[in-house]
Amino acid sequence: MIEHVRRATLDDAAAVAELAERTFRDTFAHHNRPEDIELHCRNAYGKAIQATEIAAENRVTLVCSIEDRLVGYGMLRWETPPACVIGTQPAEIQRLYVDAPWHGKGVAQALMASLLDVAREGKADVAWLGVWEKNPRAMSFYTKSGFARAGDHVFVVGNDPQRDFILVKKLGGSLR
Repeated sequence: MIEHVRRATLDDAAAVAELAERTFRDTFAHHNRPEDIELHCRNAYGKAIQATEIAAENRVTLVCSIEDRLVGYGMLRWETPPACVIGTQPAEIQRLYVDAPWHGKGVAQALMASLLDVAREGKADVAWLGVWEKNPRAMSFYTKSGFARAGDHVFVVGNDPQRDFILVKKLGGSLR
């Protein structure tokens, strides 16, 4: 059913922005104040914002399509990780979202496998991500994908500081 996972291009920016905002709202709106969701979405999503992310040299955005429709996306980036992430070349899975109608159909697994492949191609020895402590579905998926908790950090939604668990997965090579 999954047609393919591929790197996003600038032509995908508007579609990624729309999917990103919709999946964020679907995942988190019912647990957060509307004003915090609105502020977060205004600052994090939009064609120009996603175009900048897609074009960034330290990021890779992947999209998954089914019948020419984007149904999921993931973003990998290389930046300084939190202190609890130990590795010589860590890569962060910054985002991994799937449109609700496609949950449980292999989209998240395909995106995760592709993100980890890109991380390995970039010589990453560890992948890490932050997951909201109140998102058990995502935590279960990441645990099944081989990630383990290493710490936590603050992720601000609007004006609300929230706790994310930091999860890590060794990809190969030696950890320092």
